[in-house]
This record gives sequence, C-alpha cells and structure tokens, in this order.
Amino acid sequence: MFGCIVAGRLVQTNLQQVDVNKYVFELPDAHNINHIVVFLLGTVPFEPGYAATVHLLWPNKSWQMLGALSNDKPSAIFRLKATITPEEAASMPGVNAELGISIEPIQAVEQQLQQMRQQSGGSSAVVVTQQQGQQNPSAQVVRQFAERTLQSLFDYAMSFATRPDASMGAFGSGAAVQVLPVKAFEDWYNGFLRKIQRGDL
Repeated sequence: MFGCIVAGRLVQTNLQQVDVNKYVFELPDAHNINHIVVFLLGTVPFEPGYAATVHLLWPNKSWQMLGALSNDKPSAIFRLKATITPEEAASMPGVNAELGISIEPIQAVEQQLQQMRQQSGGSSAVVVTQQQGQQNPSAQVVRQFAERTLQSLFDYAMSFATRPDASMGAFGSGAAVQVLPVKAFEDWYNGFLRKIQRGDL
C-alpha cells in the first residue's frame, strides 16, 4: 500500500505491519538521510473517511510526527535532518531509524496535524504539506519535482500491475488488489539515475 524513496537508494516497499492499521519501514544508516518521499502505491486507496499520519523513531527517542498522507495528498516529502541535531547524528553513526505509518480517521489525523503545527510554531519537518500560496520558491520546486517523479514511478509501475490468482493464497481470494513486481521499481530507479547522470531532468 505504501512505498518510500531515500535519495540515492532503491525504492523501499518492504513494509512491515506491526499492529492493526500500523506499519513500519526500517531506514538503515538513517543519519545519512536528508529527505525522504513517502507515497501511496496507488493499488489500494484509503477507505472513505480515513487518512494516515507519518512518524519517525530514532533510537532512544520518542516517535516524532512528520506529517500525513491522504487520498487527496497521496505523497509527501519529509526532511529528516530537522528531527535530530547534528550532535545527536554524530553520536550514532550507522544506526537504523523507523518510519511509522498509522491509518486513522481523517478527523484524528487533522487534529494531530494541527497540534504538530502549534508545537512547532507553524513549521515542521514537513517540506511539502503547506497550502498553495504559502510555499516559498524552494518548496514549490521540491513539490513540483516530487510530483513529476512520483507520477513517473506510478505510471511505470502500474504498467506491470497484475491481478493475483488462486495460487497466491489469501491474495488470490478475489480481493480487489493488484500485484506489482519489485523488479519494476528497480528498473525504474536505475533508469531514473541514468537520467540524472545525463542531466535530462
């Protein structure tokens, strides 16, 4: 249902379900991550009235809310460097962090976003969650680039989508899902890197 991209790394789809409507991505060498893109794969939308909050957990720290995803905003870029001080990052090289996603009623998600904005004085680790017209030029560039990148990934990956069959156990039981091969993400990623190296973006 969810995917994430760290610049310079392969697309991550190794999502682990840890509780009802709660999921986690493991982020290796998290102290080297500046920005991360989190997105809906497009195969399974949120049920009506639901959205998701996105959180980050560093070792020996509490969960920090980064922002949210919804059917209306299925992707977002988050700046992880804002969640930890340079001194803290230097003291734990090579550590893993966890990216948590919690599916909740939209009202609960909106309340948590409001609380996050109040606690941060209107700013947060979120790069692309502000309303149109309130973004600074650099945020607009990042948003436009992210939208084009994610649309390219979605279009490419969905061209390989197939319906599961009975040989796939529970997934082949008639559920309204589609299956995407991991190789499709790897091929897209490698092609995307070649475009960057050629300066085609």
